[in-house]
Amino acid sequence: MSECARAIYPGSFDPVTLGHLDLVRRAARIFDGGLVVAVLRNTTKSPLFSPEERREMFAAALADEGIGGVRVISFEGLLVDVARREGAKIILRGLRAVSDFEFELQMAMMNRRLAPGIETVFLTPGEDVSFISSRLVREIARLGGDVSGLVPRAALARLVERFGPAAAGE
Repeated sequence: MSECARAIYPGSFDPVTLGHLDLVRRAARIFDGGLVVAVLRNTTKSPLFSPEERREMFAAALADEGIGGVRVISFEGLLVDVARREGAKIILRGLRAVSDFEFELQMAMMNRRLAPGIETVFLTPGEDVSFISSRLVREIARLGGDVSGLVPRAALARLVERFGPAAAGE
């Protein structure tokens, strides 16, 4: 009998995008021990949304999409400490492009050094969402562009609150 693998998917998710949901949907099918989405509270950055708002948006998006078996938490500090507390043996990271790889590899090696029993697994998003990043979504919304095809409904509603109806193409 094999042990069920639990994974943790960390990120700022400022805001959650359809690319994030694509990874979660596929990861939830792979990791039979469950999946934890961990929203980072990074005190060195100035996010658009608070950690609680980001956690709520992600949880609402999962519910809207009917994706079960996923818990959404927020955290600060070392990811490996949170992974241990959550019983996760796998850190899930997304790779959109080759340019993501160098940074992600460095983080994976450091996490392995800090917690040798926790492995990092990389997934690539579907080609229809591979170009989406939270940074680009924020910038487009800030400049009055339509981001309705890039983010789930819960995130779109928050972006409209911040930037007005143009964010939804209105």
